[in-house]
Amino acid sequence: MSTVEHAANTPDLEQPYAALGLKDDEYQRIREILGRRPTDAELAMYSVMWSEHCSYKSSKVHLRYFGETTTDEMRAHMLAGIGENAGVIDVGDGLAVTFKVESHNHPSYVEPYQGAATGVGGIVRDIMAMGARPVAVMDQLRFGPAEAPDTQRVLPGVVSGVGGYGNCLGLPNIGGETVFDASYAGNPLVNALCVGVLPADDLHLAFASGEGNRVVLFGSRTGLDGIGGVSVLASDTFEEGAERKLPAVQVGDPFAEKVLIECCLDLYAAGVVVGIQDLGGAGLSCAISELAASGDGGMEINLDKVHLRAKNMTAAEILSSESQERMCAVVTPENMDKFYEICAKWDVIASDIGEVTGGKNLVVTFQGETVVDAPPKTIADEGPTYHRPFARPEWQDDLQKPVELERTDLRQTVLDLAASPALCSRAHITEQYDRYVRGNTVAAHGCEAGVLRICEDTGRGIALATDASGRYTKLDPRTGALLALAEAHRNVAVSGAKPLAISNCLNFGSPENPDVMWQFAEAVRGLADGAAEIGIPVTGGNVSFYNQTGSEPILPTPVIAVLGTLANVDHAIGNRFHAGEELYLLGETRDEFGGSIWQQVAHDTLQGMPPAIDLADEQRLVEFFHGTIERDGKHFVTAARDLSEGGLSQALVETCIQSGVGVDVELTGDPFTALFSESASRALVAVAPEDADKLKARAEDIGIPVTKLGAVTDDATFRAGAVTIDVAELAEAWRNTLPDLFAHAAGANSVVAAED
Repeated sequence: MSTVEHAANTPDLEQPYAALGLKDDEYQRIREILGRRPTDAELAMYSVMWSEHCSYKSSKVHLRYFGETTTDEMRAHMLAGIGENAGVIDVGDGLAVTFKVESHNHPSYVEPYQGAATGVGGIVRDIMAMGARPVAVMDQLRFGPAEAPDTQRVLPGVVSGVGGYGNCLGLPNIGGETVFDASYAGNPLVNALCVGVLPADDLHLAFASGEGNRVVLFGSRTGLDGIGGVSVLASDTFEEGAERKLPAVQVGDPFAEKVLIECCLDLYAAGVVVGIQDLGGAGLSCAISELAASGDGGMEINLDKVHLRAKNMTAAEILSSESQERMCAVVTPENMDKFYEICAKWDVIASDIGEVTGGKNLVVTFQGETVVDAPPKTIADEGPTYHRPFARPEWQDDLQKPVELERTDLRQTVLDLAASPALCSRAHITEQYDRYVRGNTVAAHGCEAGVLRICEDTGRGIALATDASGRYTKLDPRTGALLALAEAHRNVAVSGAKPLAISNCLNFGSPENPDVMWQFAEAVRGLADGAAEIGIPVTGGNVSFYNQTGSEPILPTPVIAVLGTLANVDHAIGNRFHAGEELYLLGETRDEFGGSIWQQVAHDTLQGMPPAIDLADEQRLVEFFHGTIERDGKHFVTAARDLSEGGLSQALVETCIQSGVGVDVELTGDPFTALFSESASRALVAVAPEDADKLKARAEDIGIPVTKLGAVTDDATFRAGAVTIDVAELAEAWRNTLPDLFAHAAGANSVVAAED
């Protein structure tokens, strides 16, 4: 009697579905689909694939709004979008760029190094699965208070994991963000982005087509690490003793992944791949069910053929393992020899584990018995859909009430903000990442956006920026999402690039909390409406729920990534200023301090409304900066910085320290507002004196308010109105905070050099 037959003949056998994260009604639905109780292997597959992480069961009713608001015009350059492993954009010259950002939050709390490392590895494989060569990574990190014991444990491991995996892969880390806030204590956020480049006419997708085609598993051996890893950890909240989930965290091998990258690229070049899928969350269960569900038939898989690294693994364990550095491909029989030859060249193990069939079901056998016999779409595509209740929280009105806070001494506030964990130098972290490997990095950490050359012949390049503010989003979720989009969009714009596409990673608390679901729904609609207004598509993303310890959710944190293009990276605008240049402020400064860093640092509070945002102003900045570099390959803006957290004060502080200059500026109106307001849609720009009239004329033609601030000096002094500070004093305050807090961490070694 086969395992499936035994399941049919023992309908009343109790199964541990609740322990696997399935609700009573979900389990009953599985029984209805199969017409019997599931086998252990089927139960394992459905439980991981119907988890929150894999099925988006609480978010997909809201995520559909992205499709409803994306027009054909917005899709003009999009080759692949939401629903694929990563979004793909045609950027010209026969090239396409694919990018995506994903979370690995819960595993990174349990085991910081491996959680972060395998987060990088997983997003890199998503990019590989599109047929691309990965060319760079970025990271968005959030931790509890910098001085907290748990942050002292988690941050060094996460940073080492991000750097260790990315550095070993030979991928430059070209940007990101590190944020500290009490809400992330016990639930850090580790969001990783990867970008890749491929020929525009050589896109690969995840589908199993062609009866008789072989299904090949290749890469590392399958083991017991990561059983139920991200699919389980990311679908529940952390309670006391969560560290006991340690065995669920995957173990990464970046050298195996580096070889796998080259192997995949050779396979694509040889034209021997019909369809391909990486093995990430839910492991083989995800790969084979999604390939089959996207194909035109069924699939038969023999688990006895899977290359293992552990003995006595059960079928359920083989299917659920999230062992890293693995891919699954569909290959025609006549190309199998060539496929094996290429894998052998790279010393990559490849196993023929099954075939595409003309049937309708996914059939899996193990040790001579059928252990799975189910319609693949019910596993991969037809999981539960929850219409979770949501409502505006009763406390929202009180949170948004304006508050009058004491405005402290200007000079001391400049220093306090610069030295705060919120705004201090991240060199202690970023110097552990290789940003120049591969030789195509134009701008990275310490710049407004990461800028990368993607074609050495033409100089064509891309710019990438990621941004988020949980503080703004808590105050007003819709506005918070729009402000994150605006800042990432603006950072790309001030680099001289034209924004072209958006990705996202939406980090929220429990979807079972109506307050959280309201925050999520508002943020999604804000982002979708904002994308439609500026006319660029959301090409994909990730949702991470259950980010809370006990009943306290994190700040709602929608991380937004914006991709832009440059015809030639030689035309990029840098952010290093030079003595003798004149300084101008583009945009309007208003008295806006709700959710500001000043409010956090000076008063440890979160109150009021975030800055107002009009995306038309952001589009005018794109027009301004992009236009200045299109005339005969020259531009009159010599350097630019966006104004965001910390306002004009922080932009000037970092200008002085990173550029090795001084500044002498006059402040218009209330000096406190002029220095520390975080009004959106603003930029600090530098021009040679002889080009000042050009700058003012162009800004006025486009409709951007322009104000002359002053000049860049060579005397290493920060002068802003009545405030005078030696740049050396600013540099000491800005650089020393993180090294002093984390000097104990392995690999730190007193990195206090200025960021490049």
